[in-house]
Amino acid sequence: MIIERMKKEEKRAHLVLNKVDKVKKPVLLDLVTQLNAEGVFDEIFMISALKGSGVDDLTDFLAGQMEEGPWHFPEDQVSDMTERLLAAEITREKLYLQLHQELPYATTVETESWEERNDGSVRIEQVIYVVRDSQKSIILGKGGKQIKSIGGDSRKELEEIFDRRVHLFLFVKVREKWGDDPERYRDLGLDFNA
Repeated sequence: MIIERMKKEEKRAHLVLNKVDKVKKPVLLDLVTQLNAEGVFDEIFMISALKGSGVDDLTDFLAGQMEEGPWHFPEDQVSDMTERLLAAEITREKLYLQLHQELPYATTVETESWEERNDGSVRIEQVIYVVRDSQKSIILGKGGKQIKSIGGDSRKELEEIFDRRVHLFLFVKVREKWGDDPERYRDLGLDFNA
């Protein structure tokens, strides 16, 4: 149906066939021959994203198709996010990486305070919000071990990004419906429609 519509509208495309490691080569080559005969594909790439085969050819091709353009941000700028929001996202990433099986994605991290210190370092206080009390104990871990590990990984990456010493303090609070808070979306530059 897609190929027929492309022919009708005289459109052309590049085709990427994934999971080629799951198909026997004679069957795959027959399929590629049939698709190529349709006359709507300029390039056909056979890849296995899982195993990485063919991916370099695809990314090289796509990079070659990109037109060079102006730099929209300074070369040394890591992100267009504010530092406060970036710091919260780094901590949230560490939270998920360490607790992905145990913790539902019903958590958020907010940078509550950001204090520039005289010695050039920064003191950051963040709150990890969860929706249930049982989630709080998972994040804290036995004797606070889990939250120390999350904080340590986050602090290390923040120091690399900001190229200075970071004093990071994490707190865990229960806020049952944090996802329904319009203020949270405004901070991210998004509109909230309840």
